Amino acid sequence: MYDRIESAARRYAEKVVEWRRTIHRAPELSQHEERTAALVAEVLSGLGLEVRPRVGGHGVVGLLRGGRGGGRTVALRADMDALPMREETGLPYASQVDGVMHACGHDTHTAMLLGAACVLSELKDELGGNVKFIFQPAEELNPTGGAPGMIADGVLENPRVDALFALHVWPGYETGRIAVKSGPQMGASDRIYLTVEGRTAHGSAPHQGVDAIMIAAQVVSGLQSIVSRTVAPLDAAVVTIGTIRGGYRYNVIADRVELEGTVRTLDPGTQDALPGLIERTASGIARALGGDCTVRYVKGYPPTVNDPELFRLAAASIRGSLGEACLVELEKPDLGGEDFSFFARERPGLMAWLGCRPVGMPREEMAVLHNTRFAPDEGCFPYGVRFLASCAADFLRG
Repeated sequence: MYDRIESAARRYAEKVVEWRRTIHRAPELSQHEERTAALVAEVLSGLGLEVRPRVGGHGVVGLLRGGRGGGRTVALRADMDALPMREETGLPYASQVDGVMHACGHDTHTAMLLGAACVLSELKDELGGNVKFIFQPAEELNPTGGAPGMIADGVLENPRVDALFALHVWPGYETGRIAVKSGPQMGASDRIYLTVEGRTAHGSAPHQGVDAIMIAAQVVSGLQSIVSRTVAPLDAAVVTIGTIRGGYRYNVIADRVELEGTVRTLDPGTQDALPGLIERTASGIARALGGDCTVRYVKGYPPTVNDPELFRLAAASIRGSLGEACLVELEKPDLGGEDFSFFARERPGLMAWLGCRPVGMPREEMAVLHNTRFAPDEGCFPYGVRFLASCAADFLRG
């Protein structure tokens, strides 16, 4: 089976690159993935799959029924949306949509899953079960995400999905490596909104007002003490303030500052404790300085936790299909968030990282995810196609 998967993946390699470049030129933001969804539906229909569009928005699902019957169904998932960023890669197929870019590799995920659909369609007579190909919108729409909408629309039913696999291109690893671990692989991703209230005065007489900007600066500093002095040293947590807005003029004491940030954790207990810790710290600092601070904490994506049995299967699939050298067994997770976690909370799931840094390129020279110069190596695509197809085939073989 592995030889046939490799042979088929080789034949579709150019098509995968073509699909990826087509999607990359015309990126679409979350909840606007119309053209991408139409391309996906066209390819899946051409393969003879049962296609269901508009699942959870612009999501598309293709169902392949194996020729050998069997009651199990495995799902493979990719995301389709882009980011509001202006591309600076200089690639000949760079984004033609001003201010929108595939800076997180979702174009590559979609193209590789289409390739896996092509490969498995050729092998359907040997599959003892069903394969669902899930093309998901709005992965970047934190804290909501696109996965919950697809789940609500029944993507995991009719037939019932027994397990899911997904991958994400990862510039931390060279092309040809696939990194995965059992248990938590990615973190919970929450949002915080803070509003600091003070009182205006002339900039030359700060004692007559309450300086919201000065309070906000103290709050930002104080929030870091939560991680360093309240969270246990071995429990991962990050509190990052990404935006600060406030003030009227250079010589006016500001009476209001708004801050927005993200909180990342791995342990559910730590995640549950942080809203109270943040509120206590921020409001306490503000009141001590004569002002006030309100906190709105919005829980977003839960941690992405890989099922131990699927980890063992995926590791064996990588060894058998791609070779021992391709497998990287991770020791530590990453605090990046992924809304694949919603799927993995409903059914056993596994997310792997696909190395996409050109072989020989130093790490520091490779643009990271969510960077305007992010350009994954297209040489990683055959590895991704073979990983997805092999995991699906191996799962249905039991």
